Amino acid sequence: MEEATDPVTDALQGASMHPMLIIGVALTLIGLAVLIWCIIRAFGLRRMALPEPEARAALARLVPINLAALLLSAMGLILVVTGIVLS
Repeated sequence: MEEATDPVTDALQGASMHPMLIIGVALTLIGLAVLIWCIIRAFGLRRMALPEPEARAALARLVPINLAALLLSAMGLILVVTGIVLS
């Protein structure tokens, strides 16, 4: 007697999640590199001993870049975990 097969299950089992893992790792590493750049830049601004308003303005310009890098890293990690779970 033949077993009934589900086409969705067959398609998912045959699909490789390898590209999802590669893209996830790449996004995570890019986000991590930008986060490290933000940290180095912030310490550099601190060492420059700028006047208070200029230092605040320079650090305020780093905040959106920092948040974007954090989001990029999180999205990459989500892709990695999803790829591992689905494979």
